[in-house]
Amino acid sequence: MNYKDIDKRKSAFIFELDDVLFPKKDYLYQVYYLFANLLEYTELVDAKETTKLMTDTYVSEGEQFVFDRVAEKFTIAEKYRTNFDNLLITAKLPLKLLLYQNMLTLLQEIVVDRKKLFIVTNGDVEQQVNKIKQIEWNGLEKYLTCYFAEETTPKPEPDVIHLLMQDHGLQRRDIIMIENSEVDRLCAETVGIDYTNLDKFL
Repeated sequence: MNYKDIDKRKSAFIFELDDVLFPKKDYLYQVYYLFANLLEYTELVDAKETTKLMTDTYVSEGEQFVFDRVAEKFTIAEKYRTNFDNLLITAKLPLKLLLYQNMLTLLQEIVVDRKKLFIVTNGDVEQQVNKIKQIEWNGLEKYLTCYFAEETTPKPEPDVIHLLMQDHGLQRRDIIMIENSEVDRLCAETVGIDYTNLDKFL
């Protein structure tokens, strides 16, 4: 599926950020690398081994267990949890975050066709802003309008979409959401807007 397959009457496109426009793990893995290097400097723990443990834990158990597994294996003091949590929100990454290639193409085609682009994202506002600042947008950033659901109520609650529609004078029929989660599907269904899954574009 590509842009020309979408209903031409759609004038506004809504995207989540994580795992829709770019792979969330690309951000997290760079944070893990930075934290592992901090531990190597302060605690003389091998950074490569720590990074591998963190990425393996993310894949097998989920991001909420990453610090715990490092603390268990290397007997890291609890004080480092604050360092880790801060890094997750404010990290200056070694490398720019890259959009999925097909999403970059889709965004560019939407802009060329003079349609509206919105990011509507859940999650910590400061962290999401930090990600947005470190994505390589290829000049698209000036066409993006961002809404942070935490400032109203997180999706799947529909409040943030209603706010967006009110702000931009949009009707339900004008909008399509590109989604990759049950949360976004429920949100779109609650509002009554069309949606399509990311996988159709990748």
